[in-house]
Amino acid sequence: MQARVTWVDGVTFVGEAGSGNSVVMEGGEKNNGIRPMEMMLLGAGGCASYDVVTILQKARQDVISCHCELTGERPDATPAPFTRIEMEFVVRGRNIKESQVARAVELSADKYCSASIMLKNAGVEIVHRYRIEEA
Repeated sequence: MQARVTWVDGVTFVGEAGSGNSVVMEGGEKNNGIRPMEMMLLGAGGCASYDVVTILQKARQDVISCHCELTGERPDATPAPFTRIEMEFVVRGRNIKESQVARAVELSADKYCSASIMLKNAGVEIVHRYRIEEA
């Protein structure tokens, strides 16, 4: 995997992934882009959400939508790494089995999600929850 980050001006940067996709990052001065730590939080949520949805689809669950609500806690100091991240998956569908959602979240947390496992191995406490909404 390769990527490149290019300084634009001030505290604005453009990140370009090897896939050809790009994103604007900004240090908070003008709010022109995502802050790098927000990107890390989004990356963990995206990685875990991908796992949960694909596992539920393979289990033939009728998922209509899924989103992950994230809260990251950081100290008021420099550096300010995440100390705790809470992930709540909201799965909406028809006749979704709770046991399947619990299994999907657990497999993501313990086996598949490289991003959250990397953060957990670095000492970040990660809490996983889920909620099921009937369509």
